[in-house]
Amino acid sequence: MSRLNIEQLRTFLEVVRLGGVRKAAQSLSITQPAVSARIKSLEDSLAVELFYRNSGGLTLTKRGEMLIRYAEQFEHLSEQVTANIISPDAIEQQLRLGVAETVAQSWLPDFVSALHHRFPKVEIEIDVDVSTNLRERLLDREIDLAILLGPVSEATISNIMLPGFDMAWYVAAQTGSPDGDDGALIATRPVITFARNTRPYRELKRALFERVGPRVQIFSSSSLSACFRLVEAGLGVAALPKILGLDPVARGALRTFDPGWLPSPLQFTASYLGDPKSHVVEVAGQLALATARSHSDKNM
Repeated sequence: MSRLNIEQLRTFLEVVRLGGVRKAAQSLSITQPAVSARIKSLEDSLAVELFYRNSGGLTLTKRGEMLIRYAEQFEHLSEQVTANIISPDAIEQQLRLGVAETVAQSWLPDFVSALHHRFPKVEIEIDVDVSTNLRERLLDREIDLAILLGPVSEATISNIMLPGFDMAWYVAAQTGSPDGDDGALIATRPVITFARNTRPYRELKRALFERVGPRVQIFSSSSLSACFRLVEAGLGVAALPKILGLDPVARGALRTFDPGWLPSPLQFTASYLGDPKSHVVEVAGQLALATARSHSDKNM
């Protein structure tokens, strides 16, 4: 029997957990032929078949089912060695981050800097997307750590609660309030806010219908920077994260106004798969918390 290696066993577990070669390849960031080659090499090393191959896909053999427990033990020991033995500056792997735009436009650079300082040889891949997409990609194991509107209510996911983002109402600086009534701005102008399939959009829509009425106009966008530009152009008002409006307010492009109420703060989490454990991902989650707290303290 030739020697086993951890990559073969990790690939075997991903195929089992995700139910096929295609999803395992996406999770491991390798090609489908590479996944198949690793499985075949593992079977050759063990001199047994681990899967029955048929038109419906792959089904575990009895030996394959037996291997799961041992492969998980190898995986756990590998992570223990990474956490307790290997120097952080010697760890080489890929870390796939999924980040909501609010975070990307605020403390993401500080977070990535801290992460790179802690693990200088870890390759960091960053995708910015809306939280609903990040959640699905996390559950499909396409990203390792998601910083999103959370928490993610799944038994397999660990959530670290992060400081929230307060909201504020914005309007173009040159726009006056009808009869001095800030509340009338919402009733007479479109409200520009988050993408339609997000929690902030749903919560704001409900509040607007209750406070203003069902005839209120809502313009949604998946880009917060686009929302701010639309408001600057005088096309409407917006309820957006306060931290992101500091610059346009300071340069006189926008002003805040008070209609008598605010949407609730945005609650983000650093979320990741708790099983199997990953030392690098867990540390990254804690670094995200430390960075978010530091950023929140500076802007209080």
